[in-house]
Amino acid sequence: MKQYLLLYMALCGLVLTSFAADDETISEKTKDMEKYEGYFTFYWDEEEGKIWLEIDKFDTDFLYYNSLSAGAGSNDIGLDRGRLNRSQVMQFRRSGPKILFVEPNQDYRAITDNPDEKRAVKESFAEAVMYGFKVEAEEEGSVLVDASDFFLNDAVGVKDMIKRTKQGSFSLDKSRSAFYLPLTKNFPQNTEFEVTLTFTGSDAGAYLRSVSPNPDAFTVRQHHSFVELPDDDYEPRKFDPRAGYGSIQYMDYATDVDQPIMQRFIRRHRLKKKDPSAEVSEAVEPIIYYLDPGAPEPIRSALMDGIRWWNQAFEAAGYKDAFQVKLLPEDADPMDIRYNYVQWVHRSTRGWSYGSSIYDPRTGEIIKGKVTLGSLRVRQDFLIASGLVAAYEEGEEVSEEMMEMALQRIRQLGAHEVGHTLGLSHNYASTYEGRHSVMDYPHPLVKIKNRNELDLFDAYTNEIGAWDKVAIAYGYQDFPEGVDEEEGLNDIIQQSISDELLFISDRDARAESGAHPYAHLWDNGTDADEELERVMQVREIALNNISEKKVPFGQPIATLEEVLVPMYMFHRYQVEATSKLIGGLNYTYAVRGDGQTPLAVVEGDKQRDAIEAMLKTISPEALAIPEQVLALIPPYPLGYYENDREVFKSRTGLTFDPIGAAESAANFTLDLMLNHQRVTRMIDLSSRYDDVPGFTEMSNDLIQATVAARKQQGYAGELQRLVDRLVLDHFIKLASNTSASGQARALATLKVNDIKQIMESNMAGEVDEKWKAHYTFGLAQVRRFENDPEDVKVTDPLAAPDGSPIGQDALNAIGSSMEDWCGFTH
Repeated sequence: MKQYLLLYMALCGLVLTSFAADDETISEKTKDMEKYEGYFTFYWDEEEGKIWLEIDKFDTDFLYYNSLSAGAGSNDIGLDRGRLNRSQVMQFRRSGPKILFVEPNQDYRAITDNPDEKRAVKESFAEAVMYGFKVEAEEEGSVLVDASDFFLNDAVGVKDMIKRTKQGSFSLDKSRSAFYLPLTKNFPQNTEFEVTLTFTGSDAGAYLRSVSPNPDAFTVRQHHSFVELPDDDYEPRKFDPRAGYGSIQYMDYATDVDQPIMQRFIRRHRLKKKDPSAEVSEAVEPIIYYLDPGAPEPIRSALMDGIRWWNQAFEAAGYKDAFQVKLLPEDADPMDIRYNYVQWVHRSTRGWSYGSSIYDPRTGEIIKGKVTLGSLRVRQDFLIASGLVAAYEEGEEVSEEMMEMALQRIRQLGAHEVGHTLGLSHNYASTYEGRHSVMDYPHPLVKIKNRNELDLFDAYTNEIGAWDKVAIAYGYQDFPEGVDEEEGLNDIIQQSISDELLFISDRDARAESGAHPYAHLWDNGTDADEELERVMQVREIALNNISEKKVPFGQPIATLEEVLVPMYMFHRYQVEATSKLIGGLNYTYAVRGDGQTPLAVVEGDKQRDAIEAMLKTISPEALAIPEQVLALIPPYPLGYYENDREVFKSRTGLTFDPIGAAESAANFTLDLMLNHQRVTRMIDLSSRYDDVPGFTEMSNDLIQATVAARKQQGYAGELQRLVDRLVLDHFIKLASNTSASGQARALATLKVNDIKQIMESNMAGEVDEKWKAHYTFGLAQVRRFENDPEDVKVTDPLAAPDGSPIGQDALNAIGSSMEDWCGFTH
């Protein structure tokens, strides 16, 4: 009996304790904590190291996103300072003692006043409960929850990114993780939480080891943001594929059956004229961007100049001072949602810069623009300029040309990335009528003067482009009362078509098998093949001018290789552009009724000119490095070990490998020419059009220029043998490629046999031992291919040093397209 009495008293005590906890107010619970008032009030519990969140908004949309505020310093892993994850519309919903953190489904809607119609759609598609909290106290309609575990979590997905980039096996160590109070703040329109997270593990990869002081642990900081969504006064603007904007889209089940169910709207800032009827008017509220004071001079001023170019476009759209650039004030916080921010970021290797936006997924309204600029970009441009014009003399100042070219590029980069945060996508056809968009990736326009001198004066543009003005007009024009907006927008596009301002974006320009004759990255010139011829002349002059004067006094001569690489590969992007003429198709984003030609085959003669230009890039003359240059490149000395990403791979150990450098360059051209998708397209087009070259014609030209060409001796002969081997290997790989069409494989097999006959014929003649060995090995490869294609083991060609900013592979590894990750990138 006594035992039952004790149990009864204990249970009563628990019940009383439970009720006491339930009745505790927020004020009582938090009386010893530090209070942070703002959009969502929260409390810091110093004794427990916890954050307590006060929730006073239920069933109300707000924006949530997480980011990486202090990164790992490796663009290859993808863990950059400032990296943003996607924005999510969220709600807090209460169910008894639980608070659910819910993401409503924005992809399926019913835009109607009928509540039953809305309910039918809402209940047809899943929502997502992202987290659940327990009510610990409440007061006057507000509840208090312990949010510590939610914030002290790997929200960005660091662990998965480490795994995907093969940098080891790591997991979050909560014993080494904590809140980071200096950047845990509150503002009227947003609430910010920051945490220090430590990941521990083993088998750290090379990228991770290069940036972490300890291979078994690394620490980053992650950030969580709760943001107030804008009011309902914003007017979404319809998406047009010809206008150059990123978009939001959703299915609207309330649309009439005869209308498209998919609704698309552009992403843009809110901007209105004070007087829409005026030809020129100030904005109700201008768009202001703030630059990171951490950017040093003269880079800081150059960035502000370049970003300020956008006001030219807004002026053309009828605004006065609607776009402004300022240095971030000392009393301002870059985390405040009210500040569009341009951030200066450092990494261990050069990498991409990003222009991203925090926007309202419901409407497409951009709430905050966020730019991340990699600091090593300007150093790479200075290095390229050094290779082109530097002549370091003892006691004399260096030419200002190099720094000026680097600053020209940083101005363009600043404008480009801010353009993304204004909503604009890439326009890779901007060289079609001469640099008409800063939203292209520009290659320095290097001119030739006095036959053997190079001029960098006009390397990059110094203003906004004609296309950029069209795009800003489409996105931001404030039409006066009485003007039909849809008609006005269409007029803007039609005028751009009349002005021949072509817009072609990412997917059509990036692929190695690309077919568009004008959509290229890092190119110049209206005609890609003609520009390739000119670029090869620039390259020849640059290579012949390389001497020890390209190395500053006091630097090891071996570092000359770092200057050589961008000069030797100076043509790489123009080669890529020229390849797209071969089997090329000129097309537009035509909309019915706009008068554009949807699709046209590139003229046969133009394709043949491209083939001829490409073949010149793999000739011994083009691949040879001047002897006076080779005599200047010793192995790297102690303490100056080469960065193998920025220099040529070698088959000769520590010494510079000139044949290996040629292998990288020649393989780059052949990869593009014999891409299986391009080959298949050529077969198709030549079967339907009599005047275009087919794969057989291109292959015969290639074989005649290489395997069947007159044999040379010495260095030139070694380069010939190298290219011949690569040509044979490429045909064998194409013939064995199960992704290629059957006819492409059949014709490639025939070309392998043609090469066999040429080699057999040459073997029957008088050849020296080097050529005899070359033919013997080649014929053995052909026999293996004939007997068992899978038995042929071709030598993996040496990859070219990284060209575009490092990090492309990392983006692919984490499963994000270039546009989808944070809006846009560069």
